[in-house]
Amino acid sequence: MHRGKGMKFVGDSRIPANRKSNVPKDYSEYPGKTEAFWPNFLLKEWIIGAIFLIGYLILTVAHPSPLERQADPTDTTYIPLPDWYFLFMYQLLKYEFASGPYNVIGAIVMPGLAVGALMLVPFMDTSKERRPFKRPLPTGFMLLAFAAIFYLTWESVVNHNWEQAKAQGEIREEVSFDPESAEYQIYAGSSCIQCHGDAFQGALGPALADTGLTAEEIVDIAHNGVGTMPAGQWTGSEEDLQVLAEFLANLKSGE
Repeated sequence: MHRGKGMKFVGDSRIPANRKSNVPKDYSEYPGKTEAFWPNFLLKEWIIGAIFLIGYLILTVAHPSPLERQADPTDTTYIPLPDWYFLFMYQLLKYEFASGPYNVIGAIVMPGLAVGALMLVPFMDTSKERRPFKRPLPTGFMLLAFAAIFYLTWESVVNHNWEQAKAQGEIREEVSFDPESAEYQIYAGSSCIQCHGDAFQGALGPALADTGLTAEEIVDIAHNGVGTMPAGQWTGSEEDLQVLAEFLANLKSGE
């Protein structure tokens, strides 16, 4: 072979001379600051997620969600209550400026502005500063939103009639009765059905089954009232009232 002749190697900078296998990089230069996504970081995420999931399952078993009676679309006296994380919006709709003719403001306009502002935050606040006191506007809006949500939630909890809500949603055994009977016809033709329900289940007034009252006590209540029930509600004849009182005194649920 003559000088200057022979094989020549052409190198390509796009191809590394020493190819390495797909192994995580060595992050020992940055102790405590970074780590390999697989498996180090992902494994930690799975462990934390599993801990929270197990804790949540234990909480749901120890404190099961309270159930209410089957929904009755004909019961216009029932007052629904949203879950706790929506109570602030529920309370907002009680105020004059966000209810009635202005209901669209409280239900759509105000929540829409809040969500829209949240979506625009990355475009309005482009500062690289991380300290809250160096970012007065975002910090101020965040504190204002937190205070408003906290106050409205607190007001909703304090002002809600929890005893009445519990009574309204209480699961009761159904009362068996003959809607064609003379006693029920008297009941249906009176004002009692408006407050105590068409199946004696209760609405504005309490349920009429298992009251433990005697016929005489029921007659007295019909004339003189009791609790929030005013006097003079019975407008029918005394004979009909006596028949109805005896019927209600013996009315039992599940029978």
